[in-house]
Amino acid sequence: MSLATEKRRTVRRASGTGPPRGTAGHGAWFLVLPALIPVLALSVGPLLYGILLAFTDAQSGRTAPTRWIGVLNFSDLLHDTLFWESFRIGLVWAVGVTVPQFLLALGLALLLDQDLRLRWLARALAIIPWAMPEVVVGVMWRLVYNPDAGILNETLRDLGLGDGRDWLSGLATALPAVIVVGVWAGMPQTTVALLAGLQNTPRELHEAAAVDGAGAWRRFRTVTWPALRPIALAITALNFIWNFNSFALVYVLTNGGPGGRTRLPMLFAYEEAFRYGQFGYAAAMGCVMVAVISVFLALFLVGRIRGGDDA
Repeated sequence: MSLATEKRRTVRRASGTGPPRGTAGHGAWFLVLPALIPVLALSVGPLLYGILLAFTDAQSGRTAPTRWIGVLNFSDLLHDTLFWESFRIGLVWAVGVTVPQFLLALGLALLLDQDLRLRWLARALAIIPWAMPEVVVGVMWRLVYNPDAGILNETLRDLGLGDGRDWLSGLATALPAVIVVGVWAGMPQTTVALLAGLQNTPRELHEAAAVDGAGAWRRFRTVTWPALRPIALAITALNFIWNFNSFALVYVLTNGGPGGRTRLPMLFAYEEAFRYGQFGYAAAMGCVMVAVISVFLALFLVGRIRGGDDA
């Protein structure tokens, strides 16, 4: 670029004859719009409509017009013991799946990070559950838990550990059995995230710690875990949200039974809306669940920000 050209640009900027301010910003908005419109139409729009529906008496099969009833649905929800029981079950399910999921995924990621023979094959096999649709996973595990011909009961009989049981229909075993499936199905994505974090950890740090005489546990505590901590917090928070909002897997396995022992909040809202036609009441349930998840996510973000400031 010549000196004369640069001088002319400087004069135009000083005299205000150059491009108007904000032109670049407007152009950026036009570039963002193609991605923003689907988000608004498919996410924000339905969310706002659901919130609006929660303040009405919308029902299926009604000939009378839908009326605005204010917070009546939320008032009824506060005294609905069945909903709060499903909420408790949802929390038990979310914690019961998320914690073992993380611990097992961490162990698997540490194993797959080692220089093993056929490591590529082990990594490919580890993500197979992630590639399977939840409906297929549910059907497969229903066959595993089958009381008459399931592989689990057949194995127990061969080992002389009893005649087997109906795992998905027992009041005491249904929820633990479903939690096992949830852990198995969701572990691969956590493993992949943690394995990526392990591979980004400089090997020189491990070698230096080993030279200083640090054992495997001390190297994990002082080198590996500090590098994995941000990824671990993020993937654990996401897993908790995904698990709390789980629907398809439990729907296929137990449909909320037996006796509501596996009826998660999402299943309860689904039944209110599409089995009983109470769309307004189901929308109120959805609003409560969104509020709870939002609070949890806000606490997580605040913790991350404070952690970043402390660091």
